[in-house]
Amino acid sequence: MLKSMTAFSRKESVNDWGALVWEMRSVNHRYLDVSLRLADELRLIEPQVRDKLTSKLSRGKVEVSLRFKPSQKISSQIAVNEALAAQVVEAAKSIQLSDSQPMSALEVLRWPGVVGQAEADFGPLQQLALELFDITLADYIETREREGDKTAKMLTDRCDAIDKIVEQVRVLRPVLIERQHAKLIAKIEELNVEHDTGRLEQELVYIAQRLDVEEELDRLTAHLSELRDILKRNEPVGRRLDFLVQEFNREANTLSSKSSDAETTALSVDLKVMIEQMREQVQNIE
Repeated sequence: MLKSMTAFSRKESVNDWGALVWEMRSVNHRYLDVSLRLADELRLIEPQVRDKLTSKLSRGKVEVSLRFKPSQKISSQIAVNEALAAQVVEAAKSIQLSDSQPMSALEVLRWPGVVGQAEADFGPLQQLALELFDITLADYIETREREGDKTAKMLTDRCDAIDKIVEQVRVLRPVLIERQHAKLIAKIEELNVEHDTGRLEQELVYIAQRLDVEEELDRLTAHLSELRDILKRNEPVGRRLDFLVQEFNREANTLSSKSSDAETTALSVDLKVMIEQMREQVQNIE
């Protein structure tokens, strides 16, 4: 099964802690390149997130972000530094003047450092974030697989089209050789000169060899069989496909260089167009 390296997924969850939002997006890359941006409260789960990613993915430039918007209940919680408050009260008593009023509780609370935001135990929130990440990652992988299925369909269609081109060239080559043979004989007869039959046969053999592309056609057929086999594998095959398409292109160039007629030249151009379309799509396969 092919997997595309281009995909996007976004999942959101709202609970007592607040809102969690995971986003994953990726493009093609030679290797696996992971970039993580997590909310400060949840940075401790980064190693676990990275392990989950590397166990499921092998290639692609992947950007992952986690945003956390705390609920009003969490953000409004405060904590009182009771030890510091007691010190402030004792200090006020020690210098209290006879005509001064004792410090009120509100005045103590206003003292710097006495009141702060309560420190929460983010363990449960981290677990919720990891569970939501598992859902996000599963959806992201499904997206890659759907795109991979579309690419596999396109590659299969191009294989069928190349098959037809190869068959057309096979049928055309004997006709072309016979045409060249007749053209050479007609030229000799037009000149009305004596000719060496042995030399003529050698020239015809040379023409047949120069126009022979059977080996290239056989290799193209073998490459098509290999590509169809690769599409059935349940593993990352992007690099293998990339190499195989290069081999397709090499045979197409040789076929084009041996073309000496308009029909074969046109078929060679069609073949190169098909291969280029395959190459563009293969670049995005994991």
